[in-house]
Formats: sequence, structure tokens, C-alpha cells
Amino acid sequence: MNEVHRSLSAKGLVRPREGRLLGGVCAGLGARFGFDPWTARVLFVLALAVIPGSQLLLYPILWLLMPSADVAPYAGPATPTAAG
Repeated sequence: MNEVHRSLSAKGLVRPREGRLLGGVCAGLGARFGFDPWTARVLFVLALAVIPGSQLLLYPILWLLMPSADVAPYAGPATPTAAG
């Protein structure tokens, strides 16, 4: 799971702390693709009307897979520093 979080975080796909209504998935998708969170929410509802049920499965999966923005991004393995 940590590998998935690192991968999504590296691509800029995170759930922001601000602007969340439920889990922050739509706000994160909007921020990643450069549009307003409300636009993402409206598109989510419209897609739900066109393909009923699919988003109800997709949203919780994305909620689990997308890391929260308050978690520090992965910086790679620690390297020892030269002491002197």
C-alpha cells in the first residue's frame, strides 16, 4: 500500500486537507488535473447518472489509494552523512 501511495503522490494525486467535503477524492482529482473541486464533483454526479453504481465503487477505492496531502511525500532512502 505504501508503494501505491508513493506512486500516486509522485504524480501529484493526493487528497488535500482543505476543500474536502467527504474524503477529498474529487478535490484531489480536480487539483491534479487543473480544475475546481466543484467541477470534479459535478462531473462525478453526472457520471453517476450516466453509469449508475460505478462511481460508488470507484470513490472508496480512490479514497483508500490516494494519500492525504498532510502525509510527508516520499523522499527516497536515507543516505548517511559524512561526519567530518
